Amino acid sequence: MSTLTTAPVAPLLDGLFAEAARITPASIPALADLMARGDHTRLMRSKTEYRAFYSALKDMPLAVSREAGTLLYMLARGGGARTIVEFGTSFAISTLHLAAALRDNGGGRLITTEFEASKVARARANLMEGGLIDLVEIREGDALKTLAVDLPQTIDLLLLDGAKALYPEILDLVESHLRPGAYILADNADHSPDYLARVRDPANGYLSLPFGEDVELSLKLG
Repeated sequence: MSTLTTAPVAPLLDGLFAEAARITPASIPALADLMARGDHTRLMRSKTEYRAFYSALKDMPLAVSREAGTLLYMLARGGGARTIVEFGTSFAISTLHLAAALRDNGGGRLITTEFEASKVARARANLMEGGLIDLVEIREGDALKTLAVDLPQTIDLLLLDGAKALYPEILDLVESHLRPGAYILADNADHSPDYLARVRDPANGYLSLPFGEDVELSLKLG
């Protein structure tokens, strides 16, 4: 049996993906205004305005794709992950995939971080409904602070799916804890060219390639 493909997680994810498909940028006035002014791309890459930008997105799930979610489960499950760090919880769609893998691996610890309080509450409710909250520690606040302390000595998998401009800084915080063979999945990594340059250079200790249209998958070398 797979926790991912059975109740309560499978129907919960079906509902969350359906909700994500219904919510468009045009349905959120603050975001629609940003896009109309042409500020969206600039703000996606800003290291100073990300708090205001993502606050405007507080009602959007900002979900990984179904394919990326399944890939996350497969990586964590197949790699026998016990410790996972996630940057960017949102409504916990990716968190549910990762926690399901931990459950099927026999347990573990997933640290996820989110600065938007309403999303923290929504994520906690979804994880409770999915029966996976016991595996997840949600840290509320800016990840530059929440992930700067009390990380596991060894991390098996890192998901980057928060403010894209901060991917290099988050990797700086977590890198020394990544075990050889650890996976990093970065969603929408094309908005962080500095991050891509870093992980695609083998001299920096990674093997990396694009997966699908919007995901970068990297392996931490020994």
